[in-house]
Amino acid sequence: MKMRIFTLAFFFLFALLGVNAQSFKAGAAMKDITPDHLIPISGGMGTPDMPKDFKGKLTVRAFVLEKGATRIAIVSVDNIGWPAYLGDRSRKLIKGVAPENVLIGATHAHSCPDAYGFTDEKGNTGADLKYLDWCVTQVAAAVNEAVSKLEPASLRTAVGEAKGKIAYNYYADKLYDPRCGIIQAMATSGKNSGKPIATLVNYAIHPEILGTKSLLISPDLCGPLYDRIESKTGGMAIFMNSAQGGMVTADTRLPNGKEANDWNECIRIGNLLADEALRIIEPAPVQQNPEIYCASKVITFPIDSEKMRYVFQHSPLAAEARNQNSDFSKVSTRLNLLNIGKAQVVTIPGEALPNIGFYVKRKMKSSQPMLFGLTNDAFGYMLTKEDFGGFERYNYVSHTSLGEMTGCIYEEEAIKFVNESPVPAK
Repeated sequence: MKMRIFTLAFFFLFALLGVNAQSFKAGAAMKDITPDHLIPISGGMGTPDMPKDFKGKLTVRAFVLEKGATRIAIVSVDNIGWPAYLGDRSRKLIKGVAPENVLIGATHAHSCPDAYGFTDEKGNTGADLKYLDWCVTQVAAAVNEAVSKLEPASLRTAVGEAKGKIAYNYYADKLYDPRCGIIQAMATSGKNSGKPIATLVNYAIHPEILGTKSLLISPDLCGPLYDRIESKTGGMAIFMNSAQGGMVTADTRLPNGKEANDWNECIRIGNLLADEALRIIEPAPVQQNPEIYCASKVITFPIDSEKMRYVFQHSPLAAEARNQNSDFSKVSTRLNLLNIGKAQVVTIPGEALPNIGFYVKRKMKSSQPMLFGLTNDAFGYMLTKEDFGGFERYNYVSHTSLGEMTGCIYEEEAIKFVNESPVPAK
């Protein structure tokens, strides 16, 4: 009888430990990456500009999710783009998360230091390599800290239309995706039980209210967005961009035909987007112990653009990549697909035009589809072959694309990825 009681007790304890081992957990951490001195800022290809001051602080934000043997790190860097040759250096310093499960995206703010290492015709660059080396370690430190903070959590996810004067398409007003996706993890134990650990906002917009012309190092609208969410929830905020190419930008238009390109407008739009995100997530049901899934695949694009090939061939940051690909006729990158509770996420290694974003979302197996743009790489604009060079309006985005087939290859590979993956929770 005693042996039977002991055996039952053992199995009961084992079951409890098993349930605990399979519980959903979340952790978050932020690191300040504001340079300690003024360094050139970049709004795209070309010579960076020398700023005169700072407005707000630049950060890297890490949101880590765990369920059983699966651990995922979602990282956002305040920068115009974060190439894989920087991200991969951070992955080597990250402990406890498989490199292929570390998604590193850029907010795409146009008032941050050059992370591409753009060079002029003489090979000179405005990139501060010492600063970027430090950022590499800060990215890893943010993820490692978030891992150390993992705790039992519940989840809320939602996708809804963000209303108000936030974004528009500069090329054609209404051709943009107004949907905003939110992923929010809440603590389920301790003194913060029921309070958010992190709130992720996924929305398509160019954070270029200030741009380089303001001569300010700044996170643009993302800074006020972070502050607003954190002041209201107590948890960390993180922003992941979406399919904002060609040319989904902040709606700073004024009735007199001018634009409000100043810090006050960053506050207005950042606060409005934050409030809309919190409005959309508020009625979402709590998902207890949700499932998570992460997969990755490597895809390859041809490099048809001479301008893009020049960046790869001459950037001081791409030296290691050049050793592996001397002619740069093609480039490989990693796609990720995530199921997080009811939400499904696919990454974009650049700036996909809205029609590509709409199409891929329509093919995804979730009523809460999300796209993380400029994630794992940032290869310029991604157009379909029909759009490429098709209109005068598209000359710029065509010239700063890898080539005519980039968008088509991405669509095909992304949808194939979705079809090969499990369906998220209903």
